[in-house]
Amino acid sequence: MEELLVYAILLYEGLVTENEYNKRLDELFLATPENDDLLYLEWETDISKAIIYVRTHIDYKNLNLEQFGRILMSKLKVVYNNCPDIKYFASQMYRLWESLPGNIQKIEPFWTLCYADDPLSWGDEKQTRDIYEHMLSYYEG
Repeated sequence: MEELLVYAILLYEGLVTENEYNKRLDELFLATPENDDLLYLEWETDISKAIIYVRTHIDYKNLNLEQFGRILMSKLKVVYNNCPDIKYFASQMYRLWESLPGNIQKIEPFWTLCYADDPLSWGDEKQTRDIYEHMLSYYEG
């Protein structure tokens, strides 16, 4: 469910499309058709209800943070590479941070989403990019 949580949060924030979410849901369901949560989500046609379902049926205390983080950073890397306006990207990342489960907001690399845009306030785009790029590569190597 960690992967679907990533997709649900990103979909809610407009960082992935409904089509991307549905495609990944289909793949996950085909891999584990006995999963009742995935079966429910396959039948749910209201995307808002699906997002709520995912967010309310996750066991946040046992969330696999590494898996969640790896998936989130890989998806954010695509968003970052396709967004030429660092200020726009930064505003999206702060909103994303606000959407994360409260129990992980202050854990790296997720905490970075909260402050990485600070150097933009004094015009330091390079430092902001360096911070984001470090965050995006957190799970590499």
